[in-house]
Amino acid sequence: MSILRKLMMILPLALLFSVAGFAQTSQFEGTVKGADSKPVQNAVVKIDRQDVKGNYKTKTDKKGHYFYGGLPLGNYKITVEVDGQDRDSKLGRSKLGDTTDVSFDLAAAGAGQQAAAPDESGRALSAKEKEEAEKKNKEQAAAMAKNKDLNDAFGAGKTAAAAGNWDAAIEGFTKASAVDANQHVVWGNLADALVSRSKAKTGAEKDADLSKATEAYQKAIAIKPDDAAYHNNYGLVLGQQKKNEDAQAEITKAAQLDVGNAGKYYFNLGAIFVNGGNTDAAVAAFKKAIDTDPNYAEAYYQYGISLMGKATVDTSGKPTAPAGTTEAFQKYLELAPNGANAQVAKDMLASLGSTVDTGFAKPAAKGAPAKKK
Repeated sequence: MSILRKLMMILPLALLFSVAGFAQTSQFEGTVKGADSKPVQNAVVKIDRQDVKGNYKTKTDKKGHYFYGGLPLGNYKITVEVDGQDRDSKLGRSKLGDTTDVSFDLAAAGAGQQAAAPDESGRALSAKEKEEAEKKNKEQAAAMAKNKDLNDAFGAGKTAAAAGNWDAAIEGFTKASAVDANQHVVWGNLADALVSRSKAKTGAEKDADLSKATEAYQKAIAIKPDDAAYHNNYGLVLGQQKKNEDAQAEITKAAQLDVGNAGKYYFNLGAIFVNGGNTDAAVAAFKKAIDTDPNYAEAYYQYGISLMGKATVDTSGKPTAPAGTTEAFQKYLELAPNGANAQVAKDMLASLGSTVDTGFAKPAAKGAPAKKK
């Protein structure tokens, strides 16, 4: 059996692990300065989520600095409390993988310097004012109860998902969606849990989970159409369902919304086409991944592998691959000389009669500067 044929036998396995979603955690930090412009120690910083209700607290250190990580992506209201009183608050949206700085200058904000409002607690309320106050109190109580139910169900789902208990996670997120169907993160997490559970299923059960996941992603996207991760993950599910045109549309949308991660999205699209046996489309997708991210080593490797799928073999058994194949493998080895696929890339180059630059994997001599290319 020729070297090319042996190597080509691994192609269907090359991308099975490429269809992964992206983590969606973030963090806030900042400093709190008092009315005297000095750092405030032990100030309470309250971080209240605005899209799905969630409440978090931390305190400033002796330098007036605070940090809170591991937060879901979303919109938040950050409030600083000093001596039991809220002194200032700001709205902010967390960022994927980045720390969002939300600092407070209580002197600039004039916090604590405003005159106290007149105390009218002793004034008798009119019948209409009493009615309005009672109505407001009931509305607030109902809202608080709803938020608690939503938090409890959503929190139970997140806890179960972290433990890999997908049945319980799906149950929790489903309850949360029944409490409030207008929370995109609830539908997004429900979809993710269904996809995760489907990996252990087969046949009709697997199809049922994937079908429910598509419905949940659709609802999340309807509420928040500018979330790239939803489009990406929805596209991956569509790919598993062999709906490649729809998958391509969703993942392309993700790349347009999140240009910084476009290479990863196009890489996922290439994975879908490889697993579906569409070599030409896979080549085009990996080329887009490379064009978007010229330092994406794995994309060069998969681009070369996909081009090899279009290679021809003459009567002597020598392969001839399309233009760009050798360059793709050489670039992969340049970027990842000790990568997981380095040996396969070298074998591919050897089968094509190309010389492998052994300098890619040669460590610099001890005490000597690294070799420049």
